[in-house]
Amino acid sequence: MLKTVEFIRLTRPERARVLCDLAHEFYLQKERVVLVVQDDNQAVSLDQFMWVWKKGSFLPHAYDNGSVESYDEPVVIMAREDNPNGARVLIQGRPCSSEFVRQFRHVIDFAEMFDEGLREQARERFRQYREIGVEPRMRQ
Repeated sequence: MLKTVEFIRLTRPERARVLCDLAHEFYLQKERVVLVVQDDNQAVSLDQFMWVWKKGSFLPHAYDNGSVESYDEPVVIMAREDNPNGARVLIQGRPCSSEFVRQFRHVIDFAEMFDEGLREQARERFRQYREIGVEPRMRQ
């Protein structure tokens, strides 16, 4: 099912606004989104930030901690690998397993240019996407 992988180049460790911008972009295209982050603390912070990130914008979303139903939500934030809303778009706030990634049609990944170790990990994921037959591209 995986058709498109895009890498977003980050030059600073400020991901929250980028995550919100991307989720909003796909929401406007009527796409359902799953946004996977590092842990529950990060998920709660992103959930709160998503309510105020852009004045005048509304992005319907839910933080799914396993105890709420988020089947109808267009954007779901979570710390675990799950797809409760049947999303076709995955935005990786942290790298996910290749088995999970393959469930989605469109995947967003990040190339953290501000840290050599993270940059090398992104290069490795780039190579892995190629190995499964998907040609990733850098989004400008």
